[in-house]
Amino acid sequence: VFASSEDKNFNYIPKNYTAPNDVDYIHYTSNNTIFGTQFKEIVQTNLPLVCDMSSDIFSKPVDVSKFDLIYAGAQKNLGPAGVTVVAIADDLYQQMHNQAPMILRYSTHINNQSLYNTPPTFAVYVLDLVLGWIEAQGLDSLAQKNHAKATFIYDVIDQSGGFYRGHSDVSARSQMNITFRIADQSLEQVFLAEAQHHGMIGLAGHRSIGGLRASLYNALPMTSAQALADLMREFQRRHG
Repeated sequence: VFASSEDKNFNYIPKNYTAPNDVDYIHYTSNNTIFGTQFKEIVQTNLPLVCDMSSDIFSKPVDVSKFDLIYAGAQKNLGPAGVTVVAIADDLYQQMHNQAPMILRYSTHINNQSLYNTPPTFAVYVLDLVLGWIEAQGLDSLAQKNHAKATFIYDVIDQSGGFYRGHSDVSARSQMNITFRIADQSLEQVFLAEAQHHGMIGLAGHRSIGGLRASLYNALPMTSAQALADLMREFQRRHG
């Protein structure tokens, strides 16, 4: 670990760091679903760059030429759990050794067109449908929609006078996962109960940090983000 924000409970993205040059590759996760932070810029390095984009892949345009390996579980933005998407640069693929077990080698799956073992066919089928939907939308359009959805919620937090408190630093705010607390934490369970009454579930924060979390993945419509923002304002009006 050559750059960390552990000193502030992972609420920001480290900057002005120096990447080591005595390692085989650099790895980072582009979006942190637990703490609600997101890299706004691609990590700069001359080493092979590997990125876990599971939670924000295809939420915005990305220059994939900057990466040597990208992998993403489908369960956030691409489809049901059970399938992983991998993009690997040809030159990196050709350098890989064969010491790993056969099933764990990328070459095994590449050479067999991902059919070395029986794939999760339904998950792959849904992934294909979602990719078609993404292509029809366009990444620029999706990025604008995702920004608008996040703005609905962040504006409520910023205008609440401290009633709601975002976890992540403004410079590192995730467009996918908005993490926040209510100043009077005893009200959080009340809020969750009211949200569920209005058909909004899954708003509890990750068990490691608690609080509240709104996940705004591609599939979430604009109306849902607006409904949550309206509920947050109404909740503050009654409990603030």
